[in-house]
Amino acid sequence: MKQVTLLFIAIMLAMGNVVLAQTAKAKEDFKPSSTNQIGKEFPQVNSEGCVRAQISAPDAKMVQLDIGGVKYNMVKDANGVWTGESAPQDEGFHYYQLNIDGASVPDPGSLYYYGASRWGSGIEIPAHDQDFYALKNVPHGQVREHIYYSETNKSLRRCFVYTPPGYDSNLKKRYPVLYLQHGGGENETGWSAQGKAGLIMDNLIASGKANPFIIVMDNGSWTMTGQRRTEGASWPPKSWADGFMNTLIKDIIPTIDANYRTLADQKHRAMAGLSMGGMQTRVITLANPNVFSYVGMFSGGSISVEDVEKAPGFKEKVKLVFISYGSRELENQRQGFGGDPKENNEKLKNLGMNTHFYVSPQTAHEWQSWRRSLYQFAQLLFNN
Repeated sequence: MKQVTLLFIAIMLAMGNVVLAQTAKAKEDFKPSSTNQIGKEFPQVNSEGCVRAQISAPDAKMVQLDIGGVKYNMVKDANGVWTGESAPQDEGFHYYQLNIDGASVPDPGSLYYYGASRWGSGIEIPAHDQDFYALKNVPHGQVREHIYYSETNKSLRRCFVYTPPGYDSNLKKRYPVLYLQHGGGENETGWSAQGKAGLIMDNLIASGKANPFIIVMDNGSWTMTGQRRTEGASWPPKSWADGFMNTLIKDIIPTIDANYRTLADQKHRAMAGLSMGGMQTRVITLANPNVFSYVGMFSGGSISVEDVEKAPGFKEKVKLVFISYGSRELENQRQGFGGDPKENNEKLKNLGMNTHFYVSPQTAHEWQSWRRSLYQFAQLLFNN
């Protein structure tokens, strides 16, 4: 019986469904999170990175804080207010939710972000290097909502466009463009909201570390149609990125070039993305080396010598291949799909290509890895 119980606990831990209790009392220096709605005291974060949530639910039987794949029991007081905290979290941004009697709901105290294919709560764990995306008294660009018609999809679409400081004051100046893609379960709001791309660029430009350029953030979400995935079949399925590739090449790029003062040629155009967006970047740039000159893949695989050999013109035309990962996810990636990304990167370097490999310290598959990646990548772009 004891062995059965231990096995059950092990299975539940592996599935991520077990509630883990605090092993030590959290340090009592909690402060409201920077991602709270105006005037809301909760959620809060302490100096150890623990998250404390609170909600009034007098009739609830059980309330949990669900963050980082772990659910933490909350405790109800005499007034029906539930309070609980998590174990320390990694620095940076995290999605989370509350579980009230089995129903997962956003925390009414936080701002909402689109992730995990839904609008939900997010919280910021202060990072030791948060200065590079902090809101500062420097010249700021704009993030513009742009609605356009896609002939490829026969529908209206939306993208967000970052224009750098000074874009509207010097109407003769033209700019390079970075097409920057989100991850799976996210959308075109991700890079400007969770990723703080605009603030990263404002600070880089103000410090003279990056040249000004436009950033276009569109929705690259895709759904699998037809036959479902079968055991042993390749993943992602063949042609999975074709839909967004057609939209990008035939609709998005022409729309941006027609409506913004771009330098509309290959040597002034870059593409990058995180996770799924990095995988899309790989497929699209290998197929279109005459369109993009700079390639960035953040936690989204890598490019091998074999890939380059099958993509005529890629080696000669692409000026930079940038690959990055969080340190805590890199070991798994070395053993998974696409081979060892660092090894692939070194082989491209030996082939004569300009490559850069970056590892975000003490982070996993999360926004802090990707913020740092953009910060590093942006400094390498359009330095002719």
